[in-house]
Amino acid sequence: MKTGTPPRVDGRSLDYSKMIVQPGDLVPEKFSYTDTPVLKNQRECHMTHTSALVHDLLREGFDRSPMFNGRIKSIGPRYCPSIEDKINRFADKESHQIFVEPEGWDTVEVYVNGFSTSLPEDVQYKALKSVVGFENVKFFRPGYAIEYDYFPPTQLRHTLETKVIENLYFAGQINGTTGYEEAASQGLMAGINAHLKINQLPPFTLQRDEAYIGVLIDDLITKGTEEPYRMFTSRAEYRTLLRQDNADIRLTPKSFAIGLAKEDRMRKMEEKERKSDAFINFFKSTSFSPEDINPILDSVSSAPVKQADKMYKVFSRPKVTMEHMLQLDEVSAFVKANQLSREVMEQTEIQVKYSGYIEKERNNADKLQRLENIKIPEGFDYSKLKSLSFEAREKLQSIKPVTISQASRISGVSPSDISVLLVFMGR
Repeated sequence: MKTGTPPRVDGRSLDYSKMIVQPGDLVPEKFSYTDTPVLKNQRECHMTHTSALVHDLLREGFDRSPMFNGRIKSIGPRYCPSIEDKINRFADKESHQIFVEPEGWDTVEVYVNGFSTSLPEDVQYKALKSVVGFENVKFFRPGYAIEYDYFPPTQLRHTLETKVIENLYFAGQINGTTGYEEAASQGLMAGINAHLKINQLPPFTLQRDEAYIGVLIDDLITKGTEEPYRMFTSRAEYRTLLRQDNADIRLTPKSFAIGLAKEDRMRKMEEKERKSDAFINFFKSTSFSPEDINPILDSVSSAPVKQADKMYKVFSRPKVTMEHMLQLDEVSAFVKANQLSREVMEQTEIQVKYSGYIEKERNNADKLQRLENIKIPEGFDYSKLKSLSFEAREKLQSIKPVTISQASRISGVSPSDISVLLVFMGR
């Protein structure tokens, strides 16, 4: 497969006044649930665009590009194409976005996102100088592409141990993925499972409804991949359950159980869960009066109410936010008395507003989980099940799924094939 990278340039040589400012988040989130200080200062990114002139200059180097002269034949990431790929595949587009990203506080190095390329250095330099704001650009390093070998990941178990060689674990690009996060998450899971196996402890796996890591690994080992795999949220059928606000509640108990999360972190998560549950129950059990709620409803053009009802009901309305509910004395008094954090209030609001969707998705996941519990014996001989389609027999024999649920996700295995397996397993 192929992956690539853009040039790194000297930020002091760029004219940011000609670019569009891309500010950071108004409320920057943290990368962990520890007591990380709240981020006060953020570095801005900037945006500029290529042009027809830039595209013409890049095309001049196509005959020397390993992508076009046959030296690189591999498949690159579908959703992170190189700049030459973009102008070749989308010839009707006169410009493409370029995001100018500083690499840190203590460096002048800038990452030119959107300009990944394997063209010769002189072509890269000439074309980039024609981008608005880059007229005096100085390079630290040109962009480049690399090819890498991978092993078809259908040869792996859910633990990322290879089926062929016991105690050998694969993680990262060797499994056909691309991206830092994809590699890191696999490394974490392979490391955990290698440790558990050495200590003769049960393996640790995550299901598709428990974590994006679970989706990524299940996709790789069940379906394989013929292009560099990236973990997009759209690949997860239960993404309403896999939210940022509940990541700590989903995963901290699992982490604590295998000795990764410390006890203080576990207790902190439990406190957050307890407080958000209590706040939800407060909304379910506390009533509002029409004279208090109607001015708030009027301010968001929502229909007024004629009689008192539970707060939960009015809070469920699309335009009514936590900010509006805090205008009610009982709500603000509850928040103050219980010292509720922003995270607890966010968790509560999501649980109230999307409870119907979350419950429906949880029910769907539970149905699938029942199939996940039906194990297929190791070394099972599919050739004796003549009712299976030829393709299903071939795929099942090759991939050797561990459960009926995994078997149902293999391309080419139909619902009727799953019915045959269920009958054979006595279900």
